[in-house]
Amino acid sequence: MARTIAGGRGQTGEPPGPLPGEPDAAPARVWSTPALVVLCLSGALLLGATGVFLGAVFLHVAPANALSREYRHQVDGIVYPEFEQNWKLFAPNPLQQNVRLDARVRTVVDGGATREHDWLGLTEQDIAAIRGNPAPSHADQNMLRRAWDFYDGSHAGPDGTLTNPRGKLAEQYLKRIALQRIGRTTDGERILEIQFRVTAAPVAPPGWAGESPPVTPPARELPWWPVNDEDYRGLA
Repeated sequence: MARTIAGGRGQTGEPPGPLPGEPDAAPARVWSTPALVVLCLSGALLLGATGVFLGAVFLHVAPANALSREYRHQVDGIVYPEFEQNWKLFAPNPLQQNVRLDARVRTVVDGGATREHDWLGLTEQDIAAIRGNPAPSHADQNMLRRAWDFYDGSHAGPDGTLTNPRGKLAEQYLKRIALQRIGRTTDGERILEIQFRVTAAPVAPPGWAGESPPVTPPARELPWWPVNDEDYRGLA
């Protein structure tokens, strides 16, 4: 009996019918013309956007050429700042220094006089939030560090000379991170200016390496930057 049923459902050349008790096959779904138009347009839009993004990333990481130079601003607008590209994912370069970033502010008191306040350890705040936390936030681990890398990569020398057009954006980014933590006032006094200090302590080589400990560079103080209401725009 089992052999007869198998032959009737697959060996006669005719479409097999349902066995007794089986439900009828569901009819094939038919898409309406408007639905097909929407699906086709959406697919074309997604493919086009994907192609533009991949092309921009290719021009960004490829050696300089006539096309990448001509459309440099458009490519940077797509790649930066949300999609920053570097090769550390494929060739990790461990940090060779422990960088600590501090900030202090200058406020105005009654009568128009100004007062400088003590240094505030921004990096120490992040370390305190990370230590003992089994799931530290990405912001505590990387925001301040990447902001400093952004600034350091776009400035040169102790006076902070700009080396690329994105340097001003790096300054604003670093300043706003600090002001978000400090607020608009310190000890009830309005903040007029802010200054940053960077201390880099080289990581000592392991004892078996036979290398001399690197020389610790002196602390670096950036110039005073003015603070205004625009610097607080959008900050919580």
